[in-house]
Amino acid sequence: MKIRTVIVEDSRLARNELKELLKEHEEIELIGEAENVDVGYELIQKENPDLLLLDINMPEKDGFELLEMLDQVPITIFTTAFDEYAIKSFEYNALDYLLKPVNQKRFTMALDKVRVKLSENQGEDHKTKKLSESSQIFIKDGEACWLVKIGDISHFEIVGNYTRVFFEDKKPLLYKSLNQVEEKLPENSFFRANRQQIVNTNFIENVVPWFNGKLKLYMKNGEEVEVSRRQSYIFKDRMSL
Repeated sequence: MKIRTVIVEDSRLARNELKELLKEHEEIELIGEAENVDVGYELIQKENPDLLLLDINMPEKDGFELLEMLDQVPITIFTTAFDEYAIKSFEYNALDYLLKPVNQKRFTMALDKVRVKLSENQGEDHKTKKLSESSQIFIKDGEACWLVKIGDISHFEIVGNYTRVFFEDKKPLLYKSLNQVEEKLPENSFFRANRQQIVNTNFIENVVPWFNGKLKLYMKNGEEVEVSRRQSYIFKDRMSL
């Protein structure tokens, strides 16, 4: 299986170094490279790669801004000159990061992680406009950043014009409307409980009857979600209750 790969890196020298490293791995298919975020965005939208080798510190827009622009983020390995102390200040969950200059042994270790990740995702269609449970999205809230797998999100909630995302013990804001989020979510595992909230049905621990024909959902993370009366009928039919 070929691993379709894109490099986004402003330094031509660094791009060439990465391409030399890639030559040692026959399964890697380099389908494009970009020297800035805007060109990288267009390339990723067009090619939908499996793997993104991404520099963090670039002029005008940085690597994090590129990830914010994407609805679906490929498997990402950061390539950066940041030292380890600085990089740990970010709470992102990239598959790996490589400190420049990158050596072949460390690069091979990162690619081993990519192979494992792709084998886990095998069988899911990543070429559609809809996200799958293994798809990941990028969220930046203040100085904190995360790459979050869709299947790890318990629910979404409207906050003004934005959307709060609930995963683990985190509740950051995603700068998109709930309707925009809903359009991309896998319908088999996410359900619109009411005007304000969408839940991941895999995180529902208990369902109880509520007032006026409504239902209340108790989530595994301790959150409670009230299902509107209209959506309660749909939910019962969907879940065969």
